[in-house]
Amino acid sequence: MLERQALRILIVDDDPAICRLIEQILTAAGFSAPLAVRTGREALTRSDNVDVVLLDHRLPDLKGLDLVPALRARPNRPSVVLVTAHGNESLAANALRLGADDYLIKDHSLTEMLPEVLERVRRARALREALAAAERDLVHAERRAAIGQLSVSLHHSINNPLMSASAEVDLLLKGQGLGEDQRQSLSTVKQALSRINEIMERTRHLKHDATEEYLDGIRMIDLSRRTTQAPVFRGSAVLYVPDEDTARVLDLLLRHAGFGVQRVDTVDQLFGVANRDDVVLVVLTALAAKGTDPLGGFKPAPQRSYTLVALVQGDGQPARAAGADLVVTLPFDPGTFVSDLLEAMKR
Repeated sequence: MLERQALRILIVDDDPAICRLIEQILTAAGFSAPLAVRTGREALTRSDNVDVVLLDHRLPDLKGLDLVPALRARPNRPSVVLVTAHGNESLAANALRLGADDYLIKDHSLTEMLPEVLERVRRARALREALAAAERDLVHAERRAAIGQLSVSLHHSINNPLMSASAEVDLLLKGQGLGEDQRQSLSTVKQALSRINEIMERTRHLKHDATEEYLDGIRMIDLSRRTTQAPVFRGSAVLYVPDEDTARVLDLLLRHAGFGVQRVDTVDQLFGVANRDDVVLVVLTALAAKGTDPLGGFKPAPQRSYTLVALVQGDGQPARAAGADLVVTLPFDPGTFVSDLLEAMKR
């Protein structure tokens, strides 16, 4: 996952003093030293290998707003934060509509706000990476399921004829009157049948969809690869997270950490499964608005065997007061989520 030091930042501003100020702010906040260019054309040239572009609106050759769609269209698209001294609500709205991730004004608040905005951008990028990984896992799972179904079909269709052929060869080899050449040919056939049986056994136990090159442009499943050892099972986790993208990322992270994961759609379903003996973790989206139940209507039992994690946008204190063992601010950092979670479970 992308850490602060690994975040590659490009400043697009023709004022050297502003560039130096931004660099000082970033390095003091733990980010790596940024690159800096003066024009929009330079920005397009240098933006292929950066994660975030801090873009001034008034450039010598282009307007920052005109540059946003071009930056967003790059193959490895960077996040874009418009940073300008001439701020107004219309400019901010246009920037966000065109695809900018955030908007900052060059005033006294820049020292405080810039690291906060970049941290949000960093977490959002990390979540997108985790979501892409979750979607790849889903594709792999579907492929593995299809491979398993094909393997069952092959065994059903091939196993009996294969065993019959092997038995016939054994009977012929035990017979009399065979010449040496005939016996050698039958032995070769028997070896080939044994090889087919071995390959069928490998497909029956195949747990991956990794491929290797067969011919130029043609790939085949790698039957020699061993399945990686599964992590130690930590227990069952229950997710009550309505946002589908967030839920998929959490599902991926928890499964990779060794949890069995069950997702529920309602508070009633959550009540129904949370107190099962195997459940060691409950993760839910909490509410931060005044006048609302901070845990969305869920009431954790005073004596419980599971750790309760609340995902919160805004103030997490109400969720803590309602019984959450760990409060995670959205967008959460997928790079530290599991380690924070495991630490909370030790308490």
